[in-house]
Amino acid sequence: MTTQRFESLPQSLRRVARLKRLGETEVPCLLAHPDWTTPAPVMIWLHGRTVYKELDPGRYSRWIKAGIAVCAIDLPGHGERADGRGDDPANSLGLIEEGVAEIDGFVSALNSIEHGVFDTDRSAIGGMSLGGMVTLRRLCEPHSFRAAVIESSSGDLDGLYSGRSGVDWPVSHDREAVERVDPSAHLAGWESIPMLVLHSEADEMVPWASQASFLDRLRGRYVEAGADSALIELKTWADTGAPAEHVGFGRVSNDAKNLATDFLIRHLMS
Repeated sequence: MTTQRFESLPQSLRRVARLKRLGETEVPCLLAHPDWTTPAPVMIWLHGRTVYKELDPGRYSRWIKAGIAVCAIDLPGHGERADGRGDDPANSLGLIEEGVAEIDGFVSALNSIEHGVFDTDRSAIGGMSLGGMVTLRRLCEPHSFRAAVIESSSGDLDGLYSGRSGVDWPVSHDREAVERVDPSAHLAGWESIPMLVLHSEADEMVPWASQASFLDRLRGRYVEAGADSALIELKTWADTGAPAEHVGFGRVSNDAKNLATDFLIRHLMS
């Protein structure tokens, strides 16, 4: 199975990539593996709102070169299952909730592919913007991920959607619905795993203030659990030149991808 977006990927990535639908909800996945023979650690990647799993193949190519397999998914309402919901920010909460509920299913299904070449005992998860919100909420419940990478996102959804973080959100959300998916409201279940956070301080869509307040709370959670808060690694840039300082990292995009790759090598390859 191929798609126009898949065919547009660099040939070097297409050679080691496949499209699959995994789990009970048949989540569309872009799977890539260094050799499809030897068990490799795997990075689960969730894209941002309005886009799709094939976006930014440069990150996937770096991970493959480092010996890390990739499972990039289309979030609900996006990519191969686009239905219009991803275009309207009013649907954000529902998409987060659906996305969180799907993760265990498609990760479990990875174990049956090619006799276990995707080693989910050595897995990390991450995402950008909406995908990062899904990731952060999933990490508030028991899991087996070893590490996480979060880009241009926030775990303080109440602050983000209420406008306290400095940006007027374009739609209003029911407070109870926000609380259900807000990572900051569910930190009691958080495990103290290594996490890399990347953000532009000038982000116009998900303000840095929103994520900064969440990280302050999360560091407190690590300390309460007897863990080192330095497990949360942070890199911000004053500005990057990216559209709205949110869509990618502009002139520092290469640096951001390399930081994430180095982080995954340290925590998945040892």
